[in-house]
Amino acid sequence: MEIKLTDQGYLQLSADVARRYFPEDVLVVLIKTPELWLLPLRGASAGGLLLKQRNLKGDRSVLIWEQLPDGTPAGSYPAFWDDSRGALRIALAGTSHE
Repeated sequence: MEIKLTDQGYLQLSADVARRYFPEDVLVVLIKTPELWLLPLRGASAGGLLLKQRNLKGDRSVLIWEQLPDGTPAGSYPAFWDDSRGALRIALAGTSHE
């Protein structure tokens, strides 16, 4: 699976990924160098960042530039769901970017 970061600092998730791992459309971001972890929350009352619908397909985006390490370039990043941690883990280092 790949996750996209835009030049404007938005993280974009496909509708399938958002529906499967973030059904409440709310998440928190953790930096676990060299990875970015996204953890789902159980509703907006818990705080966190709200995923917003980008298009009719149901793709989602969230503005995370403030949470990104300095110098993180825009592009596509490999990601995987870690069942044991309950997190979508995105590799920020050692990958090529578009």
